[in-house]
Amino acid sequence: MFNLFKRKAPPSAGAAPSQAAEVASRDWLGRLRVSLQRTGSSIASVFTGKLLDDEAYAELEAALLMADAGVPATQYILEQLKAKIKQTGSKDMAQIKGLLVDVLSELLQPLERDLSIDQHHPTVVMVAGVNGAGKTTSIGKLTRHLHDAGASVLLAAADTFRAAAKEQLMVWADRNQVDIISQDNGDPAAVSFDAVTAGKARGKDVVLVDTAGRLPTQLHLMDELKKIQRVVQKAEPSAPHEILLVIDGNTGQNALAQVKAFDEALGLTGLIITKLDGTAKGGVLAAIALWARERKHSPQKTLAVYFIGIGEKLEDLQGFKADEFAQALIN
Repeated sequence: MFNLFKRKAPPSAGAAPSQAAEVASRDWLGRLRVSLQRTGSSIASVFTGKLLDDEAYAELEAALLMADAGVPATQYILEQLKAKIKQTGSKDMAQIKGLLVDVLSELLQPLERDLSIDQHHPTVVMVAGVNGAGKTTSIGKLTRHLHDAGASVLLAAADTFRAAAKEQLMVWADRNQVDIISQDNGDPAAVSFDAVTAGKARGKDVVLVDTAGRLPTQLHLMDELKKIQRVVQKAEPSAPHEILLVIDGNTGQNALAQVKAFDEALGLTGLIITKLDGTAKGGVLAAIALWARERKHSPQKTLAVYFIGIGEKLEDLQGFKADEFAQALIN
């Protein structure tokens, strides 16, 4: 299997391979904690007192709501925390804080899954998202990680609605030294069909289809996404193998609304959550996790958060790990 996000130590570290991985993991966790500081500071402050009484529970509830965890997820987290406290008999605030980390980690765990690109040749990945979420940039970063992992990638510039979207993707293709399929004033579905056909003919490992950014309320554009999906299936009956949505972590509960709308239209398999650095709304992942457990529209694969982004650099896009996120958010 291609290892997309094997974390490497800085060049000057001079550590053995196992040590290098550990150093890289600590470095990422440290940056993640800094990025989630605005979200987690009010939650962590609840545990500076001596007792988790009714007043402290109310503060914790308010902090979770302010972090955009939403009412259902907040209630779920508090209920699970109370159950763990009763089960363990914990009264020490540091221990209870650890129990909260466990509750959040367990809630997020079903969202953790590696992106597999070994089962199909090529693996066809559709990527959607509203304008401004960082969709095309995320595709560029993902392309680089795939290329560095030894996978051959073909890009499809099917975002023909946004000005300069094709040019932006072509810059990433040139930077990553990968092929790209584009057309002047081309139909998005036609570009997607040509890309999948070319990917099969050229023996590519992955075809990444950059679809048009749109709002879920723009029904005619959502219909265009469905058309792309149908046309891709004509080029390869088993495709698309992954349908990813890129969402801006700063949008909070609106991000959950986007996930619901795009899932209803396409049947999402995974998410890329960007711009978590500096946001005060990182708790939305808890809301997404709770909704994902109960989603009525259930494709073959459960919904995953494949990647999270905490900055502009290439290494700022990494695979999502539930325990890392929970620790960074609470601690």
